[in-house]
Amino acid sequence: MTTNVQTIPSTWTVDKDHSNVDFEVKHLMISTVRGHFRDFDATVFIDEDEPANSRVIATIKVASIDTRVADRDAHLRTDDFFNAEAYPDLTFQSTKLEVLSGDKFRLAGNLTIRDVTREVTLDGEYEGRIVDPWGNQRVAFSARAEISRQDFNVRWNQALETGGVVVGDKVKIRLYIEAIKHAV
Repeated sequence: MTTNVQTIPSTWTVDKDHSNVDFEVKHLMISTVRGHFRDFDATVFIDEDEPANSRVIATIKVASIDTRVADRDAHLRTDDFFNAEAYPDLTFQSTKLEVLSGDKFRLAGNLTIRDVTREVTLDGEYEGRIVDPWGNQRVAFSARAEISRQDFNVRWNQALETGGVVVGDKVKIRLYIEAIKHAV
């Protein structure tokens, strides 16, 4: 007789002081504007016996957007872009983890921006695991994705006389995550 033994995933909380949620988008069709979100939370559930069963839940505070230009950040918080008042959070819930060769993985999940939820796939890399000087277990991952902002009703733009637009549609997302394991 066989018994199915189900493992309990370990729970890890993102260390915001050592993690980044970054993005970049084209400006005037020729240059790139970079920014990040300063306030975010995420919990990672890692199933070490069956890594494909691991999952992530994350929330990003829209009001924490920072592109180093206060007027631009204020505009990004308005209804022209994110509408931080009506939709204060961006959320991500993973739906599938595919372990690839080496330390590479692909994480699919539902990203919600404003009132729109779309599936997004992140290409990631396991960066390592360590016990820090205070006895905490830490793990790190990096991941990237590209989304269309128009797919999420972030549509403001202005046409240029020479052709093209002020703000590009494609947004590159870069995540650098360090997480601390919860004590059992």
